[in-house]
Amino acid sequence: MSSKILIIGACGQIGSELTYKLRSLFGNENVVASDISYNNLEIVNSGIFEIVDAQDYASVKTCIEKHQIDTVYLMAAMLSATGEKFPMKAWDLNMTSLFNVLNLARDKFIKRVFWPSSIAVFGSTTPTEFTPQYTIMEPSTVYGITKQVGERWCEYYQNKYKVDVRSVRYPGIISWKTQPGGGTTDYAVEIYHEAVKTKSYECFLKADTKLPMMYMDDAIKATVDIMTAKAKDIKIRSSYNLAAISFTPKEIAESIKKHMPDFKITYAPDYRQDIANSWPKSINDSYARQDWKWKHAFSLEDITEEMLFQLNKTYNNISKPL
Repeated sequence: MSSKILIIGACGQIGSELTYKLRSLFGNENVVASDISYNNLEIVNSGIFEIVDAQDYASVKTCIEKHQIDTVYLMAAMLSATGEKFPMKAWDLNMTSLFNVLNLARDKFIKRVFWPSSIAVFGSTTPTEFTPQYTIMEPSTVYGITKQVGERWCEYYQNKYKVDVRSVRYPGIISWKTQPGGGTTDYAVEIYHEAVKTKSYECFLKADTKLPMMYMDDAIKATVDIMTAKAKDIKIRSSYNLAAISFTPKEIAESIKKHMPDFKITYAPDYRQDIANSWPKSINDSYARQDWKWKHAFSLEDITEEMLFQLNKTYNNISKPL
């Protein structure tokens, strides 16, 4: 693996937990966290931290040279629901940041790049069940468009300039450690918080909206696994399909009720329903499982037990499983 790692967007939902994982694996001194502000003081105080504007080439390059970075994890992005409110800002952030890092790799300032894609690259014309690796991609959100275009550029830079860029298409990510960041799958995080705090939740998606989901630990494992795999085993340089489980708001509510029988859920679909309708219900990730031996660990029941246990410690100072 790398001798020096830079995480851009380290204060975000995935970036923060990735920072802790990489530091545990490779040492605090070898992992530089960066973001555009000092808002996440836990990350800021947990090791080396730099203010880096992902859209500013000079800012990124200066940090890379200062710390002799050779591997960059580009986690900065504007997500789906927020991106629909600020489409041009989403386009500028998501694309400019990627070009900055790819160009630094092309010019040999760094050796390896991780850039996350998303199931948002798919659209309403994509087969929704067991969505294949190679299929129709007509995304309907700005976020999805930036990810689809980004995949093409990653593959181009690998083919044209031999840039070692690696990517996975994240499904919805569930974590108790950080608050949701403006994604359409955020209900699957919010529901646990509200279950513990108020024993009720109003869901912004319909009860039967099935979407691919993954526990954060599995998402971090996949990220580390693809980056530590041998280059010859990474055969897809656009982005790999990645999957764990799929479920609906009704199913997650029923899972919670097994531990909290008085939990209640209501449904008030909003603009995010149209986004969810355009995404797959389940994902075929056989290439990732074959090429670099990806395997998930957490089921829905595992996720519910862990989320309720951890959030009860956070909100209610309860330190035993429900």
